[in-house]
Amino acid sequence: MAIDRKSSRQRARLVAASVATLALGGTALVEVPAAAAGKPKGHDVSSHQKNVNWSSAKSKGAEFVYVKATESHTYRNPYFAQQYNGARNAGIVRGAYHFALPHTSSGTEQAAHFVGNGGGWRADGWTLPPALDIEYNPYDKKKKCYGLSKSGMVGWIRAFSDEVKRQTGRRPVIYTNYNWWKTCTGNSAAFAANHPLWLARYSGSAGSLPSGWKFWQYDNSGSLPGDQNLFNGSLSQLKTFARG
Repeated sequence: MAIDRKSSRQRARLVAASVATLALGGTALVEVPAAAAGKPKGHDVSSHQKNVNWSSAKSKGAEFVYVKATESHTYRNPYFAQQYNGARNAGIVRGAYHFALPHTSSGTEQAAHFVGNGGGWRADGWTLPPALDIEYNPYDKKKKCYGLSKSGMVGWIRAFSDEVKRQTGRRPVIYTNYNWWKTCTGNSAAFAANHPLWLARYSGSAGSLPSGWKFWQYDNSGSLPGDQNLFNGSLSQLKTFARG
């Protein structure tokens, strides 16, 4: 997903590298994959999208969106209010996500920053559970896993999750891709039972591994602003999932 604190030229290079990583051997798609039939369509946005035209997004089929709220323990998306509240006012189920930088501070500290700046949750049927975006280090290619060991990364994610659960009552959705998860956590199954998976895989299908995805990010551009996503269920199941 998006990072927000580099120059346009630097961001372009980083986004290109991220797309190559997340593609997992595939290529970016031009159309919604065949596997999308009957599944609610959504997207995710950050400060790159600035002020989003939410009525247009809704008219193009957006049923849900994740909005970037924070990064590390200091950054806040300056467009968060317009994006998060605007989506709700347009009748789109929305949630907030945090871009993790595990080398800058603890999981507990970053979770507290996130929850305090838009990463909350309430059982109104319109608010998706908080999400953790954790992937290859976009600022240092030599430290893809942020200098943490596999067990250290699992511990960092667990600390983030525990603080989100303590403050909001829900476990976070985890956004990642299989290659990163295998490389940086040792393909840990520690979160499989109670953390919904948001899988990034730019291909014609979500793939067989890992299984049990709740959201699938299948492309970084399309008819909706930002990255393109699907929910693995019906619209009524999406709203039930939001309620908790």
